Amino acid sequence: MREKILIADDEREIVEFMRDALEDEGYDVRIAYDGSQVLDRLEDHEQLDLIILDIMMPHLDGLEVCQVIRDRVSCPILFLSARSAEADRIRGLAVGGDDYIVKPFSMQELKARIRAHLRREQRVHLGCQPKLLHHGHLTIDLDSLQLFYKNIPIPLTSREFELFQLLFMHPNQVFSREQMYEKIWGYDAEGDSATVTEHIKNIRAKLAAAAPEQTFVTTVWGVGYKFNRQ
Repeated sequence: MREKILIADDEREIVEFMRDALEDEGYDVRIAYDGSQVLDRLEDHEQLDLIILDIMMPHLDGLEVCQVIRDRVSCPILFLSARSAEADRIRGLAVGGDDYIVKPFSMQELKARIRAHLRREQRVHLGCQPKLLHHGHLTIDLDSLQLFYKNIPIPLTSREFELFQLLFMHPNQVFSREQMYEKIWGYDAEGDSATVTEHIKNIRAKLAAAAPEQTFVTTVWGVGYKFNRQ
């Protein structure tokens, strides 16, 4: 089955260029020209393998769209933007994006990023047996890639889930930001370990909303992060 990719960008020439290039690679490409059209596609329960979101779009921009849909989709979301400042990249990752690509970009680079994200998703799905891991009221379902607290799902993005799973499966072991970045994003990924900080912040906020009385992820100052297991 061909992977299904949604491209959302209001610049029609760029959309057509990306669509043609990705269809030549064998992908099933869907198109939206503004944020509202992205939401309409998801309302139709369309299952997507990857989403490419331009940030500057009419009606709803890419950041707003990501915030709205992140609790409903776990597939990788790649942002496209002409904004290259570190603060813009961090904001894109903080709202649930998995990658941030600055315009103008190389089509070869975009294809490589897409392949890397889809390969990672495939490895996760193929490598997981139906299996539940428990710690107290926390449960990780390695088959559905979901985290639960007292059987209530905690909506994590795919990247947040990978980071939390890494910590969860190595209780009380401290990982540096650099180690976590290399394990999850890979040695050849574009970006830096500051990305990990933003994702950990999101994970903590979601855990705190579900279990405000507990601290599951601890910062070891000057070293990194660990999952607390008594």
